[in-house]
Amino acid sequence: MAPSPRDADPFLQNAMNDVSEAVNKTIDRLLPQTDLAENQLYEAMRHGTLGGGKRLRPFLVVHSAALFNVDPSRARRVAAALEFVHCYSLIHDDLPAMDDAALRRGKPTVHKQFDEATAILAGDALLTLAFEILSEPETHEDPRVRCELIKTLAKASGAHGMVGGQMLDLIAEDREFDLGTISRMQRMKTGKLMAFACEAGAILGKASDPHRRALCNYAFDLGLAFQVTDDILDVEADPQDTGKDTRKDEQAGKATFVSAMGKDQAKDRAEMLVQQSVRHLRIFEGREKMLKSLAEYVLERRA
Repeated sequence: MAPSPRDADPFLQNAMNDVSEAVNKTIDRLLPQTDLAENQLYEAMRHGTLGGGKRLRPFLVVHSAALFNVDPSRARRVAAALEFVHCYSLIHDDLPAMDDAALRRGKPTVHKQFDEATAILAGDALLTLAFEILSEPETHEDPRVRCELIKTLAKASGAHGMVGGQMLDLIAEDREFDLGTISRMQRMKTGKLMAFACEAGAILGKASDPHRRALCNYAFDLGLAFQVTDDILDVEADPQDTGKDTRKDEQAGKATFVSAMGKDQAKDRAEMLVQQSVRHLRIFEGREKMLKSLAEYVLERRA
């Protein structure tokens, strides 16, 4: 059974659980188990992806795709590919060279469960597997759609997106960032993958440009709100609730929304961003209930 998101309304909670369970089954099928000598690599990949996580990005893929009546099995494949990229980033972020974390999703991090070299290789393998999945006709019969998915995820996850944002995050340990730079860092580190999650549904559905832009704008604001609440949880929450180490950013001297604005102003910023994200969805004329509910959940979450 998938973990229930705390503080979500029952309707959203059931929907999140349904997506989590369905995507976990897809991930399980896509990650091989083997008796070959390199089995430790596959075990590390499975450890880093299965058995935890809110699956917010897969939820966004599935419900954005549903707006355009996309085959759910195709959406789940894209959701799994995106989750592989996200989980690879977490495995590498947890390494001693970066965040040096011991706990992730209530379990030992991959380098603690196995070793550092295996963790690096597991992350590498997950990243490359993601693009293999997107390239396959089972994801979509139109090669132009597959190429668009590959290009868009590559841009979101590379030097102009998540990886570049992580570089800024490391630089922020030794350099003071203003609020604008912190926002840019988090849009790259968190927002770009969130945007892909929503944009992927539009790409799969061959949606119009206005619908695609609306989903991207929604996701960018949602991703920033998510990061603001993450920064708040880092100073407020108990590790038993979050399933990961807390106060790591504060101890490392990293630039966060809380360090730049204070906790109360950060909470106000998160609320403003959520309201803004929901306004972008008006173009869908009432069909966006799940995406709106998820935005509201981001404000209320405790883990």
